[in-house]
Amino acid sequence: MDTEAQHTERDRSSRPSDSEQPSEPEGPEERSRSAFTGWIARWVPGGRITVTLLALLAFLLLLSTFVLQPFQIPSGSMERGLRIGDRVLVNKLAYRFGDGPRRGDVVVFDGTGLFGHGDYIKRVVGVGGDHVVCCDKEGRLRVNGQSVDESAFLHPGDRPSTVPFDVVVPDGTLFVLGDHRSASSDSRDHLGSPGGGMVPVDEVIGRADWIVWPFGHATHLDRPDAYARAGEADGAGTADGVSGGTAGAALDGAAGGARRSEGADG
Repeated sequence: MDTEAQHTERDRSSRPSDSEQPSEPEGPEERSRSAFTGWIARWVPGGRITVTLLALLAFLLLLSTFVLQPFQIPSGSMERGLRIGDRVLVNKLAYRFGDGPRRGDVVVFDGTGLFGHGDYIKRVVGVGGDHVVCCDKEGRLRVNGQSVDESAFLHPGDRPSTVPFDVVVPDGTLFVLGDHRSASSDSRDHLGSPGGGMVPVDEVIGRADWIVWPFGHATHLDRPDAYARAGEADGAGTADGVSGGTAGAALDGAAGGARRSEGADG
């Protein structure tokens, strides 16, 4: 009896119950999400490694074109903060969705037809409507009637300017200077040229936000508060008989500017 009962129980368990019908295939199996990549990899020399590298290259190209772009510093015109050979990352979206450049910002701009050929990097000293004068009784720049203490970033031993000037910055333009005033070709050198040495905001590529190379010199480039008290323009008109001239030991051509990292030394 025990043997027969056990046999019967085994037979029942071996048959599927009505509630446990074998599942039917619902359709053809879906293709793996990576199938397209795999198909490309079969046709590209190097396979998936090449595809991955190409995708990374495309991403970096888009990033460099629209968001961040590296530039190399070829001269000492922005010392002491930016040294020859430093690489900086320029934020190309800094002025696209908000306010324009502000006093104290370090910007990269296309100086072709303005300062020479190529891209330049300088500090914004005056924006549209500002009245910028050099110098007060203590030898400091004055912006909208306020004296500016630039000692925190000016190159040691340099004066704010050896070239006197008195200008009003037109709307939509910038008055820019290098931090190493005695070795910088900037707005002062083009006061008598068409445009008066002013840089159109439309020519600004972006704001230099980071030094990324060399690692030992890597840092974030903060906007100094030296110009914070400048406030609104004091309403002065453009001065007649502005004292022009060139800054002492100023660099000529693109030597005072920033070059793109890609082929910058070519």
